[in-house]
Amino acid sequence: MKVNIFTSATGKVLLSSVIVFAASATADANAQQTMPIPTASQVSPPPAGIIMTKDYVATVGRVAYLWGWPLINERHRRATFNKSPEPGLLGGVLPVAPTGYITMLTGYIAPEERFVTCPNQDVVYGFGFAAVDKDPVIIQVPDFGKRFWVYALYDGRNNSFGGLGKQYGTKPGIYMVVGPNWKGTVPKGITKVFHSPTDLIGMGPRIFMDDTDEDRKAIQPLLNQVMIYPLSRYTGKAQVKDWSKVPTFPAPTDQGAGETKWVDPETFFDELPDVLREVPPLPGEEALYAQMKAVLEAAAKDPAIREQLKQVAIDADRNLVGPLFEFRNNGIPVGNGWTTAPNGGRFGFDYVTRTAVARSNMFVNRPEETRYFYLDVDSKGQRLTGANHYTVTYRKLPPVNGFWSLTVYNEHHLFEPNSLNRYSLGTKNKNLKYNPDGSLTLYVQAESPGADKESNWIPAPKGDFSLYQRTYWPKPEVIEGKWTPPAAEKTN
Repeated sequence: MKVNIFTSATGKVLLSSVIVFAASATADANAQQTMPIPTASQVSPPPAGIIMTKDYVATVGRVAYLWGWPLINERHRRATFNKSPEPGLLGGVLPVAPTGYITMLTGYIAPEERFVTCPNQDVVYGFGFAAVDKDPVIIQVPDFGKRFWVYALYDGRNNSFGGLGKQYGTKPGIYMVVGPNWKGTVPKGITKVFHSPTDLIGMGPRIFMDDTDEDRKAIQPLLNQVMIYPLSRYTGKAQVKDWSKVPTFPAPTDQGAGETKWVDPETFFDELPDVLREVPPLPGEEALYAQMKAVLEAAAKDPAIREQLKQVAIDADRNLVGPLFEFRNNGIPVGNGWTTAPNGGRFGFDYVTRTAVARSNMFVNRPEETRYFYLDVDSKGQRLTGANHYTVTYRKLPPVNGFWSLTVYNEHHLFEPNSLNRYSLGTKNKNLKYNPDGSLTLYVQAESPGADKESNWIPAPKGDFSLYQRTYWPKPEVIEGKWTPPAAEKTN
């Protein structure tokens, strides 16, 4: 900008006025920039009784359904698991326990399991839920030696927290998890205390086991030392339990071919107020909570709004959450048809990925613990189906410090029983045959590829199926996105 400086008295006055005005404007701008941002408590929520149009209710309702679906899901799993009077196996296959406890399996999870999608047959699982504000939990870690292990801990948002595992250098000892509002005294003998972001948590030990009779026998004394129980039962010494002798509880009679239905859209908005009370907002979520609470309060007073929310939930369950079950709609594409969720178990404000993971393969580990890759299509982009034969050839084995595996799931993301009772191949298998150049080819098809190739065969269902690549304790090239699983090549 060109400025003319006048030498007359009038000009000097004019210039002085301009300078004063500019200085004043700058001061005002600086004052505006340095004004304190109001805290959440200083920002008013929508006032009671505000008029809500149908489109507004529908908009907030759909966002609330996407946001809350994983939390309602976890809430119902917890209620079902905690009905058990003592640690045991639901339907003889699923580890369940009262609040504050876990149950450990003694081998791979059975293929008949229908309570959670995408289980693996690389580890021996344990699981349970706790309320760690009311009664913190004690976690026992035995000496696993060179064996890979990780204890996953989940808050009420499906996020993983803590850091108990071989990749963290965790030492054998007795650990403790407390809630955000617990004010008690840590007893003697506790190696470390972990603080959960929420009162309600899930707990899932995973202990690697080779697919050999020798290792199935060798792991049992270690499993008996894997214990999680309430602080009120702590004696100051490690406890043991023979997990092979836990009772069996009857399974629900209404199980279908797919995963147990954990979220009912018709009752979703009746339950959401409880979730909003149980799980406090993350910093930055206060406005979202205020909008959801305002609509829920209006629905409690107006039957028409309540009925509309129910219809919104039914539609969102089918058209918003439903498509997230497909792996092709989960995470980000990384090449060769595969997708991955690089923020698995650490979702933050990524509500769509959190819900996609909860819908398709809930309770995942954090990326540095496990990176998962998902595949629905072959190298040409066509849906994987048992009508075809496929090969997956690793020019270089997955770069991991822990273990890797390739698993086949049916159209419901569950195991499809087969004659070999085999659902995956990987580090656990000691009889894989490698190609002359050192590469490894796995065969994925419904029929045997021939006796000479059966050691490398993962039987596939006759219908649609998906592939699932696990990389436990991945090396940096996996975490940094420099490695992608090979494509599934159709060979017939």
